[in-house]
Amino acid sequence: MQAVLDMKTNEHPQAKLVRPILRRLNSISSDIEASAVISVDGLSIASVLGDGVDPDRFGAMCASLLALADRTAKEISRGDLKQVLVEGTTGSMLVVRISELAVLAVAARPTVNLGRVFLEARKVASIIGEQIIK
Repeated sequence: MQAVLDMKTNEHPQAKLVRPILRRLNSISSDIEASAVISVDGLSIASVLGDGVDPDRFGAMCASLLALADRTAKEISRGDLKQVLVEGTTGSMLVVRISELAVLAVAARPTVNLGRVFLEARKVASIIGEQIIK
């Protein structure tokens, strides 16, 4: 997704539309720590991240993870990649495909109800994909 950043704010032109949706997602549970919409080439479109998280670095890492997972799914004949869950000792990260152009990444504490995060992340990805990122 090639987009020119706004020269005044240095942000993606769709950031103002996406960020309120991410804030609502983060407010669903105190266990959701961060969320971001990232282009498949690693550009941060919009994010609501915790302190100390660089959105550009986070975007690049998510794009790398997505590319590897997508290639793996195709290699083992699993079809088009829909989502990736990374579970660590201090929490989980879910990456959900929004479209061919972007993904939604959600980071949560280990105490989160993962079922609810899956459900809400899919809803948000669908809303963003239908209304904003085409």
